[in-house]
Amino acid sequence: MRPSPGAGRRTARSPLSRSRAAAVLAAASLAAAALAAGVPSAPPAGARAADRTETPVASSSPVTDVAESVVRVRIPLPESAGPRPEACDWLSYLRYRHADGPADPADADRILVAQPGIFAGAGSFDGLARNTVRAAAENGDRVEFWALDRRSNCLEDRTGIQAGLAAGDVRLAVDYYYRQKEVDGRRFAGYRTNEQVEWLQHVGLEQTVRDQYDLLVRELPEQELRKRKVMCGGHSLGGVLTAYFAMWDFDGDRATTADAGHAQCAGYFALDTRIDTGILGMEGFPADMVPLVALGAGVVRVGLAAGVVPRALSAPAVVNTETMNLLAIAGLAARLDPEGVSELATYVPSSFNTDTTYRLLFAEDYPTFIAGTPTVRDFRFTNAAALGGLLDDNSQPLAFMQASVGFWDGGKVVDKEFPAPNDLDRLGLGGLAALLGPDRKAVPDTPHGPLYTWRNFDLVGAPDDPGYASKHGGPFTTAAKEATDIAQLARSLSEHPLDFTEHYFPTKLIADIALADAPGIADDAVHTGGIDANPTLNLQAGDGLGARDPRPGDIVAPGYQHLDVLTAAAVQHGGRPEPISQHLAVFAGK
Repeated sequence: MRPSPGAGRRTARSPLSRSRAAAVLAAASLAAAALAAGVPSAPPAGARAADRTETPVASSSPVTDVAESVVRVRIPLPESAGPRPEACDWLSYLRYRHADGPADPADADRILVAQPGIFAGAGSFDGLARNTVRAAAENGDRVEFWALDRRSNCLEDRTGIQAGLAAGDVRLAVDYYYRQKEVDGRRFAGYRTNEQVEWLQHVGLEQTVRDQYDLLVRELPEQELRKRKVMCGGHSLGGVLTAYFAMWDFDGDRATTADAGHAQCAGYFALDTRIDTGILGMEGFPADMVPLVALGAGVVRVGLAAGVVPRALSAPAVVNTETMNLLAIAGLAARLDPEGVSELATYVPSSFNTDTTYRLLFAEDYPTFIAGTPTVRDFRFTNAAALGGLLDDNSQPLAFMQASVGFWDGGKVVDKEFPAPNDLDRLGLGGLAALLGPDRKAVPDTPHGPLYTWRNFDLVGAPDDPGYASKHGGPFTTAAKEATDIAQLARSLSEHPLDFTEHYFPTKLIADIALADAPGIADDAVHTGGIDANPTLNLQAGDGLGARDPRPGDIVAPGYQHLDVLTAAAVQHGGRPEPISQHLAVFAGK
C-alpha cells in the first residue's frame, strides 16, 4: 500500500484552504500574446533542433536589460490521450535572462522554474521575472526565470491579439475574434466545445507534473546540475503542483531517488501560496463548493469520458474562454491607447458571457445586478479605466483575480455592495464568501456623464488625488495599498506569445488534486519527505490569499493582492525596490 499523500507533510486547515478551493471552482486569473525579434539565444547542449525552437520576444518593458524568448520543446502526449492538435504535443515556456547572461542555461548561476496559478499562463510571470533577473544581476548573479505554460494553453489562438498589437489597432483583434476578419489567411475557428477537447480528460495531476519533469530533463540533461541550479516553485495553484512534483517518483522504481521530483530542485519558492498539497486537499474543500469530491474518482473519470463532466472548467461570468480572451483585448486597448475612450462594451458584440461579467463587476448592488440597469454601456471609460475596472482590488470582487493598480478618477463613485456575503447567500453561493477580497469596492455613479479615467498606482495619495471615501468611513484606498502599474499590467496581458491566462483549464487536474487519496491518481507521490527536502522561501501578499494563513519566516509584501506578487512595479512608492523580486533574487543567488 502506498503512503497517503497526506503523510509526513504539512496540511492547511485554514481560510486559505477554503478560499483556494472556491477559487478552483469559481474560476481564474488572466491573458497575453505577441512575437518579434531581438536578443539571440542558443539551445542547450543535447537538445535536437527539430524538436526545439527558441524565438526572441520584443518587449516595451521599462526593464530593458532582461532578454525574453519563447521556447517550445516537442514532448508528445502518449498515444492513449487520443487525437489532439499537433501544437499540443509541444511544451512551452518563457525564458528570461539578463542581456549579459550566458546563452546556455546550464551556465547560469540559478534557474527559477515557475508553475502558474489556476487559469493562468506563462505571461502572468512577466513583471516578477524581469524584476528578479535584474535584481539578481545587481547582486552579481546571472539568474534565469522560466515561466511555464501548461499543456492546455496550446488550444488558444493568439492571432488576433498579435495582429492588433502589430498594427496598433485593437479593432482588428476584435474583428478577428467576433466578425470572422481574416488575418494572414487565417480565420478564428471559435471557442472549442467540450467535444473538441476530449483529450483533456487525460491531462490531470500525473501528466502535469510529468510534463515539468520531462521538460527539465530535456533542457538540462544532467541531474546533478538540475539539483544544484534549479529552484522550483509557483503562484497560487502552482505551489500545490510543486508540492506534488517534489513527492513524485518518475522512473517507476521507488527505491531510486535521483529521478524524484525533489532531486530536481535546489530549493522551492511559493508566491502567495504554500508548497503544500493540503491547501487544495480534501481537508480544505467545503462539500457544497466541490461536488466532484462527493462523486468520487471513478464517477468523475466516467463523467469526463462521457462528456457529462465538462473537460475544461468555466463559469458563465468572469472566468471562461471568452472572458479570458476579453482580458487580453482589454489589455491590448490599454496598451495601445490608455486615454482613449473604451469600446470594450460597445464594439465588442454583446454575449451572455460578456454581459453577465459586466453586470457582476459594475452593478452597485443586488437589485441593480438583477435589473441590469444602468448597464456598463451607460458609462464612459478610458481604456485604462476599463482594464482597472476588470482587475483592480477596488472593483474586481474575486480575490484570486485582484491586483492593486490604482483607482477610479474623473467622476463621482459610489460603494459597490454586490457581491456581498448576504447576496451570495441569496444566490445559493454562500460558500464563496471567503473568496471575496478584503478591500471595499467602488463603481462609477454618473451614467451618461463624465469620462471616467484611471489614477495609476503611483499617483494614489498625490496632492491632486480627490481621495474618494467610502460611505462606511475612510478612503477606498491609500498609497500603501497600491503596487501594480496599470500600463505594465496592460503590456503583460497583450505583449507575449504565451498567455497571461489559461482558457481551457483541465477539469481532471483539479479533480485529481481534490481526490488525490483515491487509487490511481497520485500513486507515484511516494517521496513524502520531498516537500521538506529543500529550503523554501514563502513570499506572501499582505492582502492576498496567503495572508490568511501566516507562518513564521514568511516574507510579506504589505498591501499586495494575489496578483501583485507577479505584477508589482519594479519601483514602489517612495522609490523603494519591489520586495518580492528582491527577496527571490537573494534566495536564488550564489
